[in-house]
Amino acid sequence: MLNRRSFIIAGGLTALASTRVLGANNTIRVGVIGAGGRMNSLLNAADKAGPFQIVAVSDVYAPHRDAVKERSGGTATTHLDYREVLGQDIDAVFIAAPDHWHVRMAVDALAAGKDVYLEKPVTHTIEEGATLTHAVRSGKQVLQCGMQQRSWTHFRDAVDLVQGGSLGRVTQVRTYWWQNYSLNWVPKPIDVQQLDWKQWLGSAPDQPFSEEKYNHWRWFWNFGGGAMTDLFAHWIDVVHWAMKSDQAREAQMLGDRYIFEQWDCPDTIQAAFRYPGFDVVYEGMMSSSIDDGGLEFRGTDATLKIDRSGFKVYREGVKDNPVVEAHSYRDGTITHMENFFECIRSRKDPNAPVEAGVACARAGQLGNLAYHHNGRVTWPLKT
Repeated sequence: MLNRRSFIIAGGLTALASTRVLGANNTIRVGVIGAGGRMNSLLNAADKAGPFQIVAVSDVYAPHRDAVKERSGGTATTHLDYREVLGQDIDAVFIAAPDHWHVRMAVDALAAGKDVYLEKPVTHTIEEGATLTHAVRSGKQVLQCGMQQRSWTHFRDAVDLVQGGSLGRVTQVRTYWWQNYSLNWVPKPIDVQQLDWKQWLGSAPDQPFSEEKYNHWRWFWNFGGGAMTDLFAHWIDVVHWAMKSDQAREAQMLGDRYIFEQWDCPDTIQAAFRYPGFDVVYEGMMSSSIDDGGLEFRGTDATLKIDRSGFKVYREGVKDNPVVEAHSYRDGTITHMENFFECIRSRKDPNAPVEAGVACARAGQLGNLAYHHNGRVTWPLKT
């Protein structure tokens, strides 16, 4: 039976289990690959996670390299080619390059004997999942996937409640994420003379420089996967984790480019996924940010509503008075980075292992495949 006392007990155990003291004198030497906005957030988290040193940085845009060098106190070496970073005396790399580079960079880093923090989605295509998984599991290196909810204390507590049966039988999970690129994602001008566009393209088809593609690469198929792999990937990972099921049998998706017609990917989406015994729905758009993002696990006995600020549980039939509440006052990226640093030392599997990263990326990629195939696909894919 769910009540405040049982939650406090369960939550206390989870918090104790997920928080460990890191060694005080063992500074981790880090290489930075892809030094844009997301990397800045990762480095901010690392500052709070434990002793580390930025040894080298690679980026195709010189001002990004210079900013990280300055952050290191001027000691970090700067490189255009990420492979030069892998040749440095480092323990680990943080990778926050565009999606189409993720697997190649991660596989090279693992082969060089470096541990890896890899931003999500960890793959750009479904086929890359086997390549990345083999690269991790055939060696001894640690790879932490950048799904920070796996280390966020209130998400861990919520998963305990779902798996403990507190909601009854859960047959539907609603996920959503609304953002507004017109207001919140206005990019800074790019000095093209300081950018190696050909290097940035990498394996993508050759094409002229586009400031829109460089700044909003997630919304072009050559480089990203739109909302399905950028936003939905976070939430479906929580669903996979809580429901102990990570393979959709069917995906349906309705998407449109109503506002950002210059993108490849739809800016307005309704999607549905069928898993064994439950369904998952997603909705979102990129020109309205009211409500932001979150999930709702709907069970026969209770409903859990959760986002990055906390969660509430409502007993069935009592919608105005949550029986349990939890609030978060710390960015889970910090805790996730702490877990990565801990695993570098302990050699244990991290909270977000490669299999979890591949599974949540695959779910978003199935949604995109449905979008490209008259709105529906089944798994396994028919060849």
